Amino acid sequence: MNANWMKVFIAAFFEVFWVIGLKHANDFWTWTGTVISIIISFYLMIMAGRKLPVGTVYAVFVGLGTAGTIFSEILFFEEPFKIGKILLILFLLAGVIGLKLVTKDEVQEGDEV
Repeated sequence: MNANWMKVFIAAFFEVFWVIGLKHANDFWTWTGTVISIIISFYLMIMAGRKLPVGTVYAVFVGLGTAGTIFSEILFFEEPFKIGKILLILFLLAGVIGLKLVTKDEVQEGDEV
């Protein structure tokens, strides 16, 4: 996996934190962590989007962030476990993985290899 896709995955990881933070933040420190997560998440996604197709980057970012948020809510915040929800998340992840697999990493003139 190249560094640009790693940026997308790390950005999605931080997306989970800021989405949860938007719901559960209630003091200065939790809001600070939420804002920092937003900045890191979008910075990495924008940097990856400079080298990879933006539509695919965004779809992978949102798909992984959504799946991570749903699983985090189930594991840490007592969201009810529903098999239908899990199956739909698995379909979403299959689509995200499929997008990543069919997207070519194009090196543009002047880019570092």
